[in-house]
Amino acid sequence: MIEFDKHIYYKEGDWKYQLTAEYRIDLSAFIKPLMPISEPFIQLSAQGILCILNGYCWDGPSGPMIDTPTAMRGSLVHDALYQLMRMGLLPGDCRKTADIIFFNICRDDGMSWIRARYALRALRLAGGPAASTKNRKINLIAP
Repeated sequence: MIEFDKHIYYKEGDWKYQLTAEYRIDLSAFIKPLMPISEPFIQLSAQGILCILNGYCWDGPSGPMIDTPTAMRGSLVHDALYQLMRMGLLPGDCRKTADIIFFNICRDDGMSWIRARYALRALRLAGGPAASTKNRKINLIAP
């Protein structure tokens, strides 16, 4: 992975976490969609450049993971990729790749191999529903 930005800038708030600056990473060694993907807060070029825009909200590491600095950037990228899969914009077979990207980013950020491997194993065992189009979020209307 070629990194444009080594750090993410975010705040805790209304959602658990919210980006306060755009974050870009080159995932071309792992993911290259046939067509560019452009959503309000996530863009993925056909060349594999993932851009997560200022204001994007995510819930940090899931499950048994603790929200530590070594897990935050990996969880950001992972959540964005899973969201694209849930929306049907990336194929479901990208899930394993997204999990490996999470592992690699966490290791790059200083997470121990044992903890990163544990997190990867948990994702492989329990992460399927979070990437499934069956759990796609739909627009609601009120009243």
